[in-house]
Amino acid sequence: MPVTIYYDADADLKALAGKTIAIIGYGSQGHAQAQNLRDSGLNVVVAQRPGGPNYELAKSHGFAPMSVEDAVKQADLINILLPDELAADVYRASIKPNLKKGAVLMASHGFNFHYGQIEPPPGHDVMLVAPKGPGHLVRSEYVKGGGVPCLIALGAGASPETKKLGLAYAKGIGGTRGGVIETTIAEETETDLFGEQAVLCGGVSELIKAGFDTLVEAGYQPEMAYFECLHEMKLIVDLFYQGGLEYMRYSVSNTAEYGDYTRGKRIITEETRKEMRKILEEIRSGEFARDWILENRGGAAMFKSTRRREREHKLTETGRGLRKMMKWIESKEV
Repeated sequence: MPVTIYYDADADLKALAGKTIAIIGYGSQGHAQAQNLRDSGLNVVVAQRPGGPNYELAKSHGFAPMSVEDAVKQADLINILLPDELAADVYRASIKPNLKKGAVLMASHGFNFHYGQIEPPPGHDVMLVAPKGPGHLVRSEYVKGGGVPCLIALGAGASPETKKLGLAYAKGIGGTRGGVIETTIAEETETDLFGEQAVLCGGVSELIKAGFDTLVEAGYQPEMAYFECLHEMKLIVDLFYQGGLEYMRYSVSNTAEYGDYTRGKRIITEETRKEMRKILEEIRSGEFARDWILENRGGAAMFKSTRRREREHKLTETGRGLRKMMKWIESKEV
């Protein structure tokens, strides 16, 4: 099927005139979307619990952060921009009991809708407006006059009016400047999880660590291994971003291009592809969602201990030292 993409001319901010949008959570996406919507002339309220940096950030940006309950009671659209593992509990405790008649539930990732953790009561439509970029980019591109492309998806039975609201919302955050692709909640959720696990986070992280470990175990300096296997990754990814695989291969040396063609398939083998298909099936069947939900119900012990071990890896230690030397990098240390 041909892809459907909407632009500025396809969306009308007037669809949101007189309506109140509640942004639940002032984190990465919340802070960007709330500011962009406000700058587009829309009425926005922010729900953020007091006592944390995001609460103070919202105040510094001119919002008057309030409780989830108070925000929801006045909202016609509620965008739940909380971490996946927190959203369902907040929905059941504070959002569902306070919904206005006909209020639309939104998110920027379909996890909780797709896997049945957030189930709207009758009379309440569901939709996604999902920027394809981190919040800081959603904000900075909007301020520059551009916009990060978005996805839009409607829940089963959602009305044409809800779609108009979604396109207006996307325009309000700058998405129609870059293009808004129509999809489904299932497609957005499953492809997003797969990309994170098999390629963007899980795949790349393990590839970098394996390359680093191979060089260090062979006696090469950790600093050299860090530069070759992690630091230069950005240079290559930037080429992908600008012109795809073809532009990367055009830009590197013939030696590197030959190594790409002849050695890459020895790393990403048919066994790797079989495992990718297995990961995708775990996502589609709900097995991964079940595991993540149960992990959090058990206090996330494995998640937290793995995070701690990963921060102690030689690669991480080496990087901290090298980044201090590279004054041109705005180093981000956790």
